[in-house]
Amino acid sequence: MNFAATQLTSHPAALLGVNIDHVATLRNARGGRFPDPVAAAQLAVEAGADIITFHLREDRRHIRDEDVERLKEAMHVPLNFEAAVTDEMLGIIERVRPEHVCLVPERRQEVTTEGGLDVLGQFERVKDACTRLAAAGCRVSLFIGADPAQIDAAARAGAPCIELHTGAFANAWWDQDSAAMAAELDRIRAGLRIGRSLGLQTNAGHGLAVWDRPAPHPMQSSAAAIAALPEVEELHIGHALVGHAVFVGLRQAIADFKAEIVRARTRD
Repeated sequence: MNFAATQLTSHPAALLGVNIDHVATLRNARGGRFPDPVAAAQLAVEAGADIITFHLREDRRHIRDEDVERLKEAMHVPLNFEAAVTDEMLGIIERVRPEHVCLVPERRQEVTTEGGLDVLGQFERVKDACTRLAAAGCRVSLFIGADPAQIDAAARAGAPCIELHTGAFANAWWDQDSAAMAAELDRIRAGLRIGRSLGLQTNAGHGLAVWDRPAPHPMQSSAAAIAALPEVEELHIGHALVGHAVFVGLRQAIADFKAEIVRARTRD
């Protein structure tokens, strides 16, 4: 498969959700108030972010409760609140009432979210969470792998939206493993189409990056490869974007990711 080619479609570009968790990670490494993730969120919106995403973890390793309150007060674009399916988190979400919620798996010892939510294995719990959060006025998304059974379970649980985990594809891209990339891209594409056939909004995210080099690279970026899929309505990107910003600055990093997403569905 040729990952260098861009794709022409009549579909508008996916929206970009910028995850600000790792601005908070940097702040927490030293304590104090700087760098402020809320200030980063405001700059992200100025630079073109469509949605602000954050994950309030049970151990509060990056975003803190007070950050959530300040984001709700300060931001005028949709907030996408990522959280585990726990009574504590559901209670916080019901009080804050963000526009979007993405329910994710969470293990305290993991470095990052390592896989998709097992909707099948905890169906009633997830279904109840979807009902509670819909009643609070939140659009609920489930962060799952591109597994047909899990996608079907997500629809049956009452979630209007899914976000497919792209981590394996992103890792294969960093390794420049074309065979693994092709297999993962086919799997993601099939999952997106199944989701659409069930009436779900289909989003994607995790690990997607652009090249950290000034000249165009012959291989398409992982962000562009996923953004080119016409079924993707939103991309949620955090760690790779903040890492890119270390080299080019946050404003330029967001502009680079936005441009990559738009280019993915337009002709050179």
